[in-house]
Amino acid sequence: MTDADDKLVHSTAFDVKPDEMQQISPLVRRLVENNPGPFTFTGTCTYIVGRGDVAVIDPGRENEAHTQAIIDALKGERIAWIVVSHTHKDHSPGAALLAERTGAPIVGCAPFIPKEGPESGLDSAHDLSYKPTRVMKDGDAIEGDGFRLEAIETPGHASNHLAFALPQERSVFSADHVMAWSTSIVAPPDGNMTEYMNSLDKMRARDDATLWPGHGGPVTEPPRYLRALAAHRRQREAAIVRCLNAGDETIPDMVARIYDGLDPRLVNAAALSVLAHMEDLVTRGVAIAEGPITVKGRYRRAS
Repeated sequence: MTDADDKLVHSTAFDVKPDEMQQISPLVRRLVENNPGPFTFTGTCTYIVGRGDVAVIDPGRENEAHTQAIIDALKGERIAWIVVSHTHKDHSPGAALLAERTGAPIVGCAPFIPKEGPESGLDSAHDLSYKPTRVMKDGDAIEGDGFRLEAIETPGHASNHLAFALPQERSVFSADHVMAWSTSIVAPPDGNMTEYMNSLDKMRARDDATLWPGHGGPVTEPPRYLRALAAHRRQREAAIVRCLNAGDETIPDMVARIYDGLDPRLVNAAALSVLAHMEDLVTRGVAIAEGPITVKGRYRRAS
């Protein structure tokens, strides 16, 4: 393995039109919702698995146009399952609307349970109205004509995050756990860096050929990309430790030092990401918090 193998290179090449159905593999089709932004890239990817009786993965926001585009694209077919990876508002609210229109059951992640803590993180971005017909656990599966979708528990980006394996194509719908266009936001209190890294290790232990993310194009070399992604997170941790060694005590100071030239719209998210690393460092005894572990807290290197 060379140093180049550990360099994380994102792919932002993704030429799609909103709500236009694309056949992207023998078993998989995709529509991209028209909700571009700094956290969603070109929009949320909704995946259709199978033919005839199909599974719809992550129907997006409560968006009449996108829901109708899904229904129109599947004329003559039946939506047998509406599958949800996690309850962020760009992924799950459309499930209720699609279920209302089609009668299909909602399966997948558990409902969101807010965590107590001084930081709100991205909790406000969660869909509190999400009500699944069936909660899937690690290894649970649904089966259709010629395909099987297996749940993989991948907490970290969100505590209830699931990915879904499609063994017939050696692929995984990785949702927001792993994306080719950007790293995932891990924002406490619901986001947890220790869990995220454990979930990365879980994905690295697999032998998948393709990852289909919740935003942007596919990861086409999962072993190399996952290795580089894990190395990137370790490098970010090392940068935070260097900040502590240099005497930086606050997360805003660390963000300014580490994220040079950052889009101002992403500063708060970067602070929450540093906080997630800091939680992990304090838990492991590498850093010490002078009081509660918050973005406004003060920290020092453990001696």
